[in-house]
Amino acid sequence: LAGLDSQSAGALSGVLKPVLTLSSMLMIVRIVMSWYPEIDGKALPWSIAYTPTEPLLAQTRKLVPPFNGLDVSPIVWVALLSFLAEILTGPQGILSLIARKGI
Repeated sequence: LAGLDSQSAGALSGVLKPVLTLSSMLMIVRIVMSWYPEIDGKALPWSIAYTPTEPLLAQTRKLVPPFNGLDVSPIVWVALLSFLAEILTGPQGILSLIARKGI
């Protein structure tokens, strides 16, 4: 982020914020889907959330295996995405500060 001017920071923030929000929402849908094991994630409308998130969740499950039958991988991603959104695009986030003050 070094050498990023205020216009570029604003543009990057404008792109990242909705991407991070959408990603978090998809992970929350995956959490809800896990409550109903009879849901076929590969069938519509569930595949809208299943297809883009499963590659990330499959890799995360290798690092953080299910705990007592509870898949915590989408919870890990919601936390990580929320953290990134706050650090980068939140009111006191890096990109927001650069865009406002031209740091």
